Amino acid sequence: MATSRRISRVAELIRREVSQMLVNGIKDDRVGAGMVSVTDVDVSGDLQHAKIFVSIYGSDEARAETMEGLKSATGYVRSELGHRVRLRRTPEVLFMEDRSIERGNRVLSLLNQINEKRQDTDLAEAESEGDYAVSAEEED
Repeated sequence: MATSRRISRVAELIRREVSQMLVNGIKDDRVGAGMVSVTDVDVSGDLQHAKIFVSIYGSDEARAETMEGLKSATGYVRSELGHRVRLRRTPEVLFMEDRSIERGNRVLSLLNQINEKRQDTDLAEAESEGDYAVSAEEED
């Protein structure tokens, strides 16, 4: 079993190399359908399996097409990793779609909507209190 420091170093190295392959190495047109970036790599404790999390920007069709292209390029990616990364055994590669950025944007948008509603409510309350103060002064 590898140490956690070694596992994180191997994961970072795999992330960097796969990112390079996405830019230069993978010739499948389906991979270029959506803008792809490697967000994280999770390597098992025995360094035999690597889950590569990718974020894909584009339509749902482009995402599906890109994931198909990445899954078909798994053999190429693994063999290239074997050449580029010096390990006793090259880990099995599995591509996973990471939608955390999309979820984060959704949460930010909801928070902004809540903030706008709160400001509108505060403004309406301030205006109604101001009207009450003006009408009370007029009565005196």
